[in-house]
Amino acid sequence: MGKSSKVLVAGASGLIGVAAIEGFLSAGWDVVGISRRKPELPSGRDFEFIPVDLRNENAAREALSALDDITHVAYAAIYENADDLVSGWSNADQIEINNAMLRNVIEPLVSGKSTLKHVSILQGTKAYGVHLHPIAIPARESDPRDNHANFFFDQQDYVHDEGQKHGFTYTVLRPQLVTGKTAGALNVLPAIGVYAAIRREKGEAFGFPGGPSFVWEMADADLVGQVTVWAAQSPQAANEIFNVTNGDVFEWRSVWPAMAKTLGVNVGADEPVSIAQYIRDNADVWAKIVDKYGLASGDLHAFVGQGDQHADFAFAYGAPAGPVAFVSTIKLRKAGFNAAVDTRDAFCDALQSFIDRKLLPPAL
Repeated sequence: MGKSSKVLVAGASGLIGVAAIEGFLSAGWDVVGISRRKPELPSGRDFEFIPVDLRNENAAREALSALDDITHVAYAAIYENADDLVSGWSNADQIEINNAMLRNVIEPLVSGKSTLKHVSILQGTKAYGVHLHPIAIPARESDPRDNHANFFFDQQDYVHDEGQKHGFTYTVLRPQLVTGKTAGALNVLPAIGVYAAIRREKGEAFGFPGGPSFVWEMADADLVGQVTVWAAQSPQAANEIFNVTNGDVFEWRSVWPAMAKTLGVNVGADEPVSIAQYIRDNADVWAKIVDKYGLASGDLHAFVGQGDQHADFAFAYGAPAGPVAFVSTIKLRKAGFNAAVDTRDAFCDALQSFIDRKLLPPAL
């Protein structure tokens, strides 16, 4: 990569956006982040930031037309329905908003003399229809497209067509469940940390709150950030789709004791409960905990984001069975990306990061 490479990270405040910014900065890139609010990076580093709501076409055009030397885009922006996370995924209005947001980033960059060389976009196992029906085990990038309404395929077709027109390549990344060190995103870990802290404060054990046991994979946000940096400069990634996971599998109950140790709580018997409901019902207890330990996470909703709803889904709370979602990552490895992460370590490292940054109480 020459010094002339400059990446625009859209969705800068999200889980993957933050990790991508960290990854590109570490690799020596010039980075511009865009989102509605500027995130604080876990590393504490600064970066160039432009506040913009990508749903606003005029605002996006005005902000991005002024950038004349963007060579790469890492598109990690997403519009989710705050009130109904899961059913929102198939909603026609939501699909159109997400499609428009991507157009609002790419169009200003290619309208004049385009310097754009590569665009990465994010999908996930929802591309295989995991939220709608059983999927192939493992799901492969070469599987035929699943016939359901979503913006993933629309966005993929868009970057494919625009790339052919304007001379840039693209990469589609499909991570499994993503967790990481960023608060207020679609991240289950802040919700788990808050749940643990409230249980401890109330003298209750940290029992697993979900439903039936099932085996799953995940992707640590930092790893996805590394894949994004790799895809930006690897010829093997041009116009390709890659599944992304840590490289191992896990069951929630088997990682629960390690998380309990990091959080300083005692594991108890399983106790099915909606994390979203439990946190809502105990907001006053959280306020006490914030006060007691001088935490910086007094705004409970800002810290947890939609992670509490996502946790109920991820734990299969109230469901007859957990999602059966395994993806092959052979293609990514054969293309040359071989980094791997121990999922249990990834969970504990992220929780420890929240403790270190005074967002969760110390383990005592």
